[in-house]
Amino acid sequence: MTENLTNGVTYPLGFKACGVRAGIKESGDDLALIYSESPAAGAGLFTTNMVKAAPVLLSRSRLPADNLHAIVANSGNANACTGEQGINDARSMAAHAAELLGVPEESVLAASTGIIGHAMPMKKVLAGIDKAVQSLSAEGGIDAARAVMTTDTYPKTATAEFSIGDTRVRVGGMAKGAGMICPNVATMLSFITTDAAITSRMLLRALTKSADVSYNCLTIDGDTSTNDTVIILANGMAGNAKIDSDCPEFNEFLLALGSVTTSLAKQVAMDGEGATKMVEITVEGTASYEDARQIAKTVANSPLVKTAMFGCDPNWGRVLAAAGRAGVNFDPADVNLYFGEIEMLRGGEPVAFPADKAHELLDKQEVHVLLQVGGGPGRAVVWTSDFSYDYVKINAEYHT
Repeated sequence: MTENLTNGVTYPLGFKACGVRAGIKESGDDLALIYSESPAAGAGLFTTNMVKAAPVLLSRSRLPADNLHAIVANSGNANACTGEQGINDARSMAAHAAELLGVPEESVLAASTGIIGHAMPMKKVLAGIDKAVQSLSAEGGIDAARAVMTTDTYPKTATAEFSIGDTRVRVGGMAKGAGMICPNVATMLSFITTDAAITSRMLLRALTKSADVSYNCLTIDGDTSTNDTVIILANGMAGNAKIDSDCPEFNEFLLALGSVTTSLAKQVAMDGEGATKMVEITVEGTASYEDARQIAKTVANSPLVKTAMFGCDPNWGRVLAAAGRAGVNFDPADVNLYFGEIEMLRGGEPVAFPADKAHELLDKQEVHVLLQVGGGPGRAVVWTSDFSYDYVKINAEYHT
């Protein structure tokens, strides 16, 4: 598995970023700063977990907005379950960054990831913010992505661009996540930037639509974090006419944004804790998209399916059993199942298949599963990873 080395959040015009070492973690960079030179519209989506970290509460209270400038994020400490002191610390992070950048306090957002239940080491954090403000760079996107990693093995970034008339518009993004991933409208941490001119209302609409078919279709282990956050900033520096309605330009923006969020979602799946492969599960033939996604996520979250994938075992029975308990009605006699191009089931009954070829197919870095459960219009794609021995080892050793 290799790094996707793009500028990510600094690809659009007018954005700078960096990643520095504050000393929150035992080693490596652990504080990121993303900065827009001009005021940006912003929108966000956050964890649906009832237990929400302090920076989630802070950033959620400031979005959507039209006068944002920066996001300060750290790894190594989640600032979750830390009471009123945690709220004050999240505010202090944003306020200190704002003071140094010379922007209003409410124009800075905060995010954290790491171990739950520990007070933030604020002397280190504030000193790290001092260093970060001095380190901002138009080439710092990859460093910012690396600074928010915890159990990730490489940083995740993506870019896209499109044209509105003669105007070039850019979108860039980064994501952090490898475990505790089963989001509902957000992934672990994801920050997206664009130089498009667009209202915060339409930005939130675009982000919601995009997340629904990307981050909401991602699962590593069925756990939703206390800190899940996705934030998008749009500073308008591309110079296009402002997008303020559901128009052709909005649809073009949505396609570019979807390209970035889908790429990031797949990268997170590829880098799942202890993963040896990314598994793409497509379900077709349901009455609705929601039904198809429910079946696909149930299959994707099945430990039996995930361990079979690790063992390169074409155990189609585990896939069918998981689909059958998803809570969606379908006729088992209408089911067809494929692992890659190999047909496993037809009309609900097994088809003879070459076991050696099936094993070889499942031994690849990307595995595709197609499950057809009828003739309805519903179709959804979900990304996950396998469960290896290392998944248990990583989480057994990730102590509080």
